[in-house]
Amino acid sequence: MSTRRKKKRKKNRRGISFIAVIVLVFCVCVGIRTAGLKKQSAELAERKASLEKQLKEEEQRTKDLEDLEKYMKTKRYMEEVAKEKLGLVYPDEILIEPDNK
Repeated sequence: MSTRRKKKRKKNRRGISFIAVIVLVFCVCVGIRTAGLKKQSAELAERKASLEKQLKEEEQRTKDLEDLEKYMKTKRYMEEVAKEKLGLVYPDEILIEPDNK
């Protein structure tokens, strides 16, 4: 074989080796990035679930507060407050208090 061919083959081997190394580095970088994105995706899914749960809790709390507001506008609630906090009674109502010894 001539020296020209040997140099040419050596040059081709170096070029192929160089390309192989670059492809390998690229694959490693893509793999690392993929793993990072999977981890981030899992964290975001967990956060989404947490926020959805919190939203449901707040919606239930809002409903409870609306129900309480409706109840507070009733005559029954006003009577309870008048009796408990203000000590008021109807004219024909008799209060019996236990003796404290």
